[in-house]
Amino acid sequence: QVQLVESGGGLVQPGGSLRLSCAASRSIFSIYYMGWYRQAPGKQRELVAQITRGDSTIYADSVKGRFTISRDNAKNTVSLQMNSLKPEDTAVYYCNVRAPSDNLWGQGTQVTVSS
Repeated sequence: QVQLVESGGGLVQPGGSLRLSCAASRSIFSIYYMGWYRQAPGKQRELVAQITRGDSTIYADSVKGRFTISRDNAKNTVSLQMNSLKPEDTAVYYCNVRAPSDNLWGQGTQVTVSS
């Protein structure tokens, strides 16, 4: 079984930056895409960004121009660079990997943007 390990969350001031990373415990065959979701208390989980095996990307409108997703196919890792952070970005962020027989989730990492 593959496990996803997340890191990089924390507390940051508005306008600051954080970089989240997610690494798989072993290689995963035929990944469709890797991505990041987030969920704030009382709100539905939402897609933040995804990247396919062919490096096509999708971003939520609320983060376009501020967040950048990237991946290292050889190392089975995905990262999310978050710049110009806003209080409304505060949430638990979850790494997600989709493959033909797998739908994997990380444990979640807290991102808090506050002055």
